[in-house]
Amino acid sequence: MGATVTKVIVDLGKEVSGEIDTDTFSVHVKRSDDRLEEPVLEEGNRRVTSAYISDAEGNAAESGQYATLELAYGPSITLGSALNYAEGRNVWIDCDYTITQEEDIVTDQETLSGIVATEYTGSIRPGIDDFTISSDTFDGIEFAMADYKPEDTTEKHPLIIWLHGGGEGGTDATIPLAANKAINLASDQIQQYFGGAYVLVPQAPTYWMEGESGKSDGTSIYSEGLMELIKDYVADNPGVDENRIYVGGCSNGGYMTMLMMRDYPEYFAAAYPVCEGLADTLISDEDIDTYKDQNIWFVTAATDTTLDPVLYTLPTYTRIREAGSENVHLTFFPNVEDKTGLYRQENDLPHEYDGHWSWTYVYNDQVSARINGEEVGLMEWMAAQSK
Repeated sequence: MGATVTKVIVDLGKEVSGEIDTDTFSVHVKRSDDRLEEPVLEEGNRRVTSAYISDAEGNAAESGQYATLELAYGPSITLGSALNYAEGRNVWIDCDYTITQEEDIVTDQETLSGIVATEYTGSIRPGIDDFTISSDTFDGIEFAMADYKPEDTTEKHPLIIWLHGGGEGGTDATIPLAANKAINLASDQIQQYFGGAYVLVPQAPTYWMEGESGKSDGTSIYSEGLMELIKDYVADNPGVDENRIYVGGCSNGGYMTMLMMRDYPEYFAAAYPVCEGLADTLISDEDIDTYKDQNIWFVTAATDTTLDPVLYTLPTYTRIREAGSENVHLTFFPNVEDKTGLYRQENDLPHEYDGHWSWTYVYNDQVSARINGEEVGLMEWMAAQSK
């Protein structure tokens, strides 16, 4: 569901001790996207689920100068979203919060009342702030990028490359990190499979699918620049194990993954295209011969109406397998639904997402297949692949 505002931290102006509750403050937000002719998207009150005295980082404390208000959030609570998708792009939007004190805060020293907080002074972005954001020019094109380095860079570690979807292009590399949870590639959960891994998230100025003769024509105007970017990153980071470089991406980025495997087949140790966007009709038998010698794991869902698996992933997977591939795999989900148990529909079934969003399973380490009689996870499999 993208980046969400889960809490607000209010400066009380002085240190206090004691307790506050969910009725002490009300929280109102107005969400606006300045790209639109009618910029105001919605406004309303956020429900406070927990409240406590804290430090400036939102950590609960017996005494402190701040109050932290945790807010209800979920895939159906749009008031919490820090992003908006419009005109083919996700962007950070203006979220104007007004936090109003509704009940006095009584301490041993004094009573605080009448606080109204409207000034935004910064944010804490867990996961995003673990990445370094930069940009550079390759093949005459300026690319933004985000990267994460493992704690120990003196030893060799693999490199995981993620290529974003169509809504995450532009010049702000925090967008491909936040809109689809690519930050999770740097989480302890996923990093432990690799013993620590570099993560590189390049950003296309427009779409990876932008071809030489039109959109999704089987080429990309960014192919050479992206390869230059990757090689430059590897050269600048001698801790990268050049035998264990993995490339993957979703939709628009899945399209680019297929092109990178086709055009640079000797470079990558494995690939993980997700709801990939290279139509099977654009893949020649010669391309299949190239793919069959590579280590590939496809992911898609039957309810994907954006890139129908029947026209994209499924026939390509079948052709590669029938060509004699010894290491091509497919996880084909019936739909895309919440697996955490946190979000449910009114009928108590799991919340169901758009069928195109099969990347959700990848980020949350919920992709597996039966290989040689054993259930193996995508990340576990990928960590074992080497040139």
